[in-house]
Amino acid sequence: MILPKPTQFSRVEIEFNPDKVLEDYRLAVISRQCSLLVRKEVFSGRAKFGIYGDGKELCQIALARSMRLGDYISGYYRDQTIGVAIGDLTWPQYFAQLYGHPDRQFDPHSAGRQMNNHHATRWLDEKGEWLDQTNQYNSVAGVSSTAMQIPRSLGIAYASKMYQFREDLAELKENFSKDGKEVCYTTIGDASTSEGMFFECINAAGVLQIPIVFSVWDDGYGISVPIEYQTTKSSISKVLAGFQRNEQEKGLEIIQVKAWDYPGLIQAYQKAARLAREEFVPCLVHVIECTQPQGHSASGSHERYKSAERLAWEHEVDCNVLFRQWVLDQGFASEETLKSIEEAAVLEARKYQKEAFAAYMASIEPDKKAFLRVAQNLMESTNEGSLLSPILDELKQLPYPIFSDLVRAGRKTLRAFRVYQGPAVKLLRKWLSELEERNRRRFSSHQISESAHSPLLVNAVKPIYKKEATFVDGREILNKSFAHFLEDPRVFILGEDVGKIGDVNQTLAGLQEVFGDLKITDTGIREISIVGQGIGASMRGLRPIVEIQYLDYIFYPFPILSDDLACLHYRTAGGQKAPMILRTRGHRLEGIWHSGSPMAVLINGLRGIHFCVPRNMTQAAGMYRTLLQGDDPGIVVECLNGYRLKEALPENLDEITVPLGIPEVLREGNDITIVTYGSMCRIVMEASETLSTMGISVEVIDVQTLLPFDRTQSIAASIQKTHRVLFADEDMPGGTTAYMMQEVLDKQGAFAWLDTPARCLAAPPHRPAYSSDGDYFSKPNVENVVDTIYEMMRESDPGLFPAIYF
Repeated sequence: MILPKPTQFSRVEIEFNPDKVLEDYRLAVISRQCSLLVRKEVFSGRAKFGIYGDGKELCQIALARSMRLGDYISGYYRDQTIGVAIGDLTWPQYFAQLYGHPDRQFDPHSAGRQMNNHHATRWLDEKGEWLDQTNQYNSVAGVSSTAMQIPRSLGIAYASKMYQFREDLAELKENFSKDGKEVCYTTIGDASTSEGMFFECINAAGVLQIPIVFSVWDDGYGISVPIEYQTTKSSISKVLAGFQRNEQEKGLEIIQVKAWDYPGLIQAYQKAARLAREEFVPCLVHVIECTQPQGHSASGSHERYKSAERLAWEHEVDCNVLFRQWVLDQGFASEETLKSIEEAAVLEARKYQKEAFAAYMASIEPDKKAFLRVAQNLMESTNEGSLLSPILDELKQLPYPIFSDLVRAGRKTLRAFRVYQGPAVKLLRKWLSELEERNRRRFSSHQISESAHSPLLVNAVKPIYKKEATFVDGREILNKSFAHFLEDPRVFILGEDVGKIGDVNQTLAGLQEVFGDLKITDTGIREISIVGQGIGASMRGLRPIVEIQYLDYIFYPFPILSDDLACLHYRTAGGQKAPMILRTRGHRLEGIWHSGSPMAVLINGLRGIHFCVPRNMTQAAGMYRTLLQGDDPGIVVECLNGYRLKEALPENLDEITVPLGIPEVLREGNDITIVTYGSMCRIVMEASETLSTMGISVEVIDVQTLLPFDRTQSIAASIQKTHRVLFADEDMPGGTTAYMMQEVLDKQGAFAWLDTPARCLAAPPHRPAYSSDGDYFSKPNVENVVDTIYEMMRESDPGLFPAIYF
């Protein structure tokens, strides 16, 4: 690795204000001191893990100085200096997050749920209503997964394009846009530019021409791996040179600047901000010669993989060191003034750290004192000090007891006094129950919306049919429904082939001609950035419906669905939301990659997203309407083989809503309950007809949604009547049937009503083979259902149900 010597600072035509320059120097110095303290706090044992932005202070200051009110930063987990520079982060909050202080008053970014340097502006009030994003600087909720911050940045910037060029949004942009003049800044370490989602989003930004500024902090390493193993030509700006715009072709503006060059950085970010804001030119600022004075994080030492020469070079080109020299060279301050700033920064950083830790400990103290009072009462009332003393001694030996230590002590005490049932034990149980409820709120609230707009509050509006109903293709049901949804200015649809041809199943046929290409937009084959566009836009008050053409391809954007969208509301403790709807199609058709039903993979990786599995298109239309009336994200999996099946056209199609988590009984019966969803409903209903001719009365229940699942416990009520249950679907064995069984038997307690062991019927443990035979032998079929139910009945009465095949 070649180690270039620092050259002269850039000569720029910018008039610097000495007072503002010194303000920047103060910020750079205190940010460095806070980074140093983070590492010390981890080594002291008071914090679990530390990540810091040392070596990137100057470039972050330059970026922040180019921002305006209403702009966005979708940052990397080293961007502490940006957060403080724009006033979205304070140093006490920085340390509160380091300690995991679960109080929004101290850590408004995540209420202790995320490690330090994961920032998130609170965009929602206490009731979950949108606040004004236009008169503040905005941090989009941080993520640890490298490059994960890039896709939603695309959507944040895309929303500005929508607000600028769509007149129908004029009355809706009050809290979200200043006529589209916002810039979204997104930052990333150089090593993470190797991630595919980075390249995909760079390409998408060049196509879309949106106001986004990518910043690459290039410190030459990805943890221990040097750049020559990371990036072709050891330079991301060289790699992306083909994206550079020119007079004939649109593209990106690529700017390279050194991390220690204060005037060059200020000029670079002023240029990037102007191009993005005024001309909608996406820009990439490649900041080279960054350093990491403390290495990657508190989990290791960079002395293990950096040579002595490299370490010496990093000290020589440290941005704060060279910024200091530039300030002196310019005559903006004396040596004494800078020393005074540096000494004050040491004291100030330590003060913030101590105050944050003291506040964290003080938040635990009331519960600790309450436990000690209850314990003393227990000891006095039972006179069994020998049972309690070891527990109290263990607690007292902890230098910094936290909430979990108190719960652990309370549980140990209850176990120790399990033979006592007096008032003192009851008081301990009450204390523990109340503490655990507070801890549930501290650590588990806001997985889904708790606002008045929660989709769980949407009541059912059932379809109404004429006596002589008109029957149409299922695709026509959706076409009419989407036409109605699109009348809402906030709603737009984007995805592959959705526009000109009206999607591959014609459910959107003709709608682009009516609503325009900014309401229904064709995209390239780029699932990650499609979803990213949707996530970001939904964070700015819009209601995107993004399409993944087939369910099997949902694994391309799965990481951002899981690590960003699904946990956004949770990890910000109700501070941000993204009510995007993902539309896709799956289940039965033909072939390995067009017949998937990997529901268990999805529902277990996407908690926080409502998961709808309609059996037909009328039901799907009602689910879309329910989600659009709510403020949570959702996924709707339409049945691939249902678009050309005939359905009765409801008179009230534009009003239908399907409540989430409320199963529907499709057929009443007395002998056995079958629980299923999606395309399997047709298979099960056909099998039930056959079974009725064999003297078996089947109750068929469509769960309708997998997340949430049966909030009314209606399946348990059915089993209480039939005393038998079969869970059936197209997922693989041990998948969603197992999930449904656990929900019903464990959580609803339905096992108590069973006369026969519950059974699961799923697909074989392989991908579905092609052709009609492939479908028959790769998925549960009517005969499978009939034979499984018959055998279950035969277990109870072999005389009435004799063996068929043996």
